[in-house]
Amino acid sequence: MTAQESIQSDETVRLLLVDDQTLLRHSLRIAIDREPDLAVVGEAGTGNEAITRARDLRPDLVLMDIRMPDGDGIHATEQITNTLDLAHTRVLVLSMFEIDDYVYGALRAGASGFLLKDARPDQLIDAIHRVHHGESLFAPNVLTTLIEHFLDHRAPRKPMQVERLTARETEVLTLVGRGLSNIEISRELTVSHNTVKTHISSLLAKLDARDRAQLVIAAYEHRLITPTAQNPTT
Repeated sequence: MTAQESIQSDETVRLLLVDDQTLLRHSLRIAIDREPDLAVVGEAGTGNEAITRARDLRPDLVLMDIRMPDGDGIHATEQITNTLDLAHTRVLVLSMFEIDDYVYGALRAGASGFLLKDARPDQLIDAIHRVHHGESLFAPNVLTTLIEHFLDHRAPRKPMQVERLTARETEVLTLVGRGLSNIEISRELTVSHNTVKTHISSLLAKLDARDRAQLVIAAYEHRLITPTAQNPTT
């Protein structure tokens, strides 16, 4: 392990890069390490290596490729998101395609969002920050297709207990389902940004949801939101 891997500021977001293309990992590292609050702490070129490296390094966020040898990114994502010691680790999928079965599978496996590989460096940095801070990373039109497909193909499970929510929490969950950010929700409800963050934290706890993407799924499952009700401006 290098000094960079072992010594990081508490404010630094620690990332693991996972892709079977060495050149792409190198390009990602250059873009990320330019940011003062981001640091690449490790790399992996296969799915199984990603699992091992994630368990060793415990990064804050994993940038995960899908198509790789020796265990694909979907399997790796599922293993990482289901590891108790990695409960704080988010997975951001890197995909060549905006909508495909690999992205659906990654969402089912627990990924918090996805980014196209042809994204600009500033979009990459924004995506990392958003996912790390619990925001969902799905464009509204993409989110609609992803969630509809997810609900059609998900394995049966006990539904989230939305009836446990307060009226205000239900309002917030509905707006999350529409794809609004915390700032947009605060404007919609005329409350402070910190109040929205408190409601989001409560929703995650009450619904036993890992992240914002699962809150969106809960909103759809309980018909708080429908695809046609999505916010077209976010």
